[in-house]
Amino acid sequence: MLNKNVLITSGGCLEKWDNVRGHTNLAKGTIGKMIAEEVLSKGANVTYLHGYFAAKPNTKDSQRLKLESFEGIIDLQEKMKNIISNKKVDVVIMAAAGSDWIVDKMIGQDGKVLSQQGKISSDNPPIIHFKKAPKVLKQIKEWNQNVILVGFKLESNADKATLLDRAKLRMNTSDADFMVANSSKSLYSTMAPHYIINHNHEIYECPSKEETAKKIVQFIDQLLLQKELFHTKSSK
Repeated sequence: MLNKNVLITSGGCLEKWDNVRGHTNLAKGTIGKMIAEEVLSKGANVTYLHGYFAAKPNTKDSQRLKLESFEGIIDLQEKMKNIISNKKVDVVIMAAAGSDWIVDKMIGQDGKVLSQQGKISSDNPPIIHFKKAPKVLKQIKEWNQNVILVGFKLESNADKATLLDRAKLRMNTSDADFMVANSSKSLYSTMAPHYIINHNHEIYECPSKEETAKKIVQFIDQLLLQKELFHTKSSK
């Protein structure tokens, strides 16, 4: 991965209700941080898009690391599109936990629409109307078909077979090269199992986030090498 350009998203989105409140999820950015550190150790350049509360990578080579925060899913979408469409990006790792819903409008107890500016009075509990958030993962290959794409699929209260089936479906709809499937247990422990699925739907089970980070970087490195060999042969 020497000198390759890798975009990693990490942590949870924060969908603001007003200037001081909002909803998010429990993603802490742990595996995104681990992947970034592993990629950096291989000599790659990393743009690390992180949520407000996401863990950030530790590295001695800070010149190869660019940190940039995002707020909600729309902000993340816009920043990713700008980077992927306008800069040389070899790999995109979508480890961030995107929002399922964003605020459509908020209504006070009197039925009037509330402004999202400033701070809503604590004496006037809002009724919040949500709308479905965009699915950013499936847009990435539309912005740049040539990137190697790694997606994540988390499920709660699903058995292994169901989890893997849903991860494969997400992989197909997003045209991802790899999909990492995990359960909600991973939100509370670094030792929860993760399953890496490749484009042939072969599955590799990892017992921890640390091994998952190392293995996914290994697989990406192998795919990058295969692509380079293919282009070399094609150019002859």
